[in-house]
Amino acid sequence: MPIILVGMTQPAFPKPSGEFEWVQAPWGAALRCRPVADIAPHCFSTRELRLEGSRDEDEGGWKDLAGALGVGLDALVRLRQVHGAEVFAAGKGNRDPFSRAADENGSRFPFHDWPEADIAITDDPSVALSVRAADCVPILLADRRSAAVAAVHAGWKGTAAGAAMAAVGALASRFGTRPADVVAAVGPSIGACCYEVGAELAGHFSAHPDASRWFSHHARPHLDLWRATRDQLERAGVPAAQIHVSALCTFDHPALFHSYRRDGTLAGRLVAAIRSAPGRTP
Repeated sequence: MPIILVGMTQPAFPKPSGEFEWVQAPWGAALRCRPVADIAPHCFSTRELRLEGSRDEDEGGWKDLAGALGVGLDALVRLRQVHGAEVFAAGKGNRDPFSRAADENGSRFPFHDWPEADIAITDDPSVALSVRAADCVPILLADRRSAAVAAVHAGWKGTAAGAAMAAVGALASRFGTRPADVVAAVGPSIGACCYEVGAELAGHFSAHPDASRWFSHHARPHLDLWRATRDQLERAGVPAAQIHVSALCTFDHPALFHSYRRDGTLAGRLVAAIRSAPGRTP
């Protein structure tokens, strides 16, 4: 498992919020949230984890990620993310949809056979969950009472669809999670400082009573996905003290993070991943 890096004070490693720390992973630097680490193994990658190759051919980075969480590649959940709030519940009985094993003809399962969802949940420690992002918000949730965990991908569309709230609700309905027992880690994503949006975007958030707090107005509106995520988790019943935001902007740190807003189609992807702690019982 990753270990804490010592002396990472140089400019290449900006200081995250107080509950996050830099760790050493097999590929290089990664982030970890201490309160979540007390419950479940997890990490947020940097661009040192190379996933830019073909999804069906270049598996080196994925193998490193799976290994860091203590599972095999065929037990690492990967989603076909569609910017919504659909949930995939993973477990021993449904590995095949996201495994990369060869079929009976020796062909690899293509990317379109990965589950179509932006939220993955499980209480099975034999699998690990992952989501990819390049400015969108990666959210990891862990139930400190049970073995249940979740990985969430939420850009502006997922946030408008209430993905963070949907994830908490899915943990509750599937595994009996009480929102008061959830600890949340919100990884690096584009900050309000750099997320200029069109004025018409606000209309997509009309169903959210807190949405007026999520837009700041300069020459053009800026969307604060960190505040939106925090507000949605609180509305879902997660205590404010148990929501931890790394407060690192992907756009602002090109040496560490991919950013679609900054790099366009050349941007790679960051990954957030989590595993229910081995040995814990619901």
